[in-house]
Amino acid sequence: WYATIDIANAFFSIPVASECRPQFAFTWRGIQYTWTRLPQGWKHSLTICHGLIQTALEKGGAPKHLQYIDDIIVWGDTAAEVFKKCEKIIQILLKAGFAIKRGKVKGPAREIQFLGIKWQDGCRQILIEMINKIAAMCPPTNKKETQ
Repeated sequence: WYATIDIANAFFSIPVASECRPQFAFTWRGIQYTWTRLPQGWKHSLTICHGLIQTALEKGGAPKHLQYIDDIIVWGDTAAEVFKKCEKIIQILLKAGFAIKRGKVKGPAREIQFLGIKWQDGCRQILIEMINKIAAMCPPTNKKETQ
């Protein structure tokens, strides 16, 4: 059994420290603004977001799970076990200041999709749609495309 949790607007749940805000200042139509929440386009946002969620889950004593930035999967032998694990993780995240859209929580289910992979009966399988997308990609022709 599996369940997935997607944290809603995870970056915007993370405040930027006031002493760091000048780094995030910008001007638009002649008016200066600054980000007060972690901006999505900043190169370190993913790492910071993942780390803060990971720390919150560790400190909260989260059950065994797999996390990729703001996406989380839990598994277990029964639907009840998975539901309980999922609820524990949700409570930890809410306490840490993250928002959860209940409609985006999937499961418990015997089969679930997580990050383009089908999880079922203890096995993982890349979805055919993902394989086709990868196969249809043109290989890089220069150094810039390789990056």
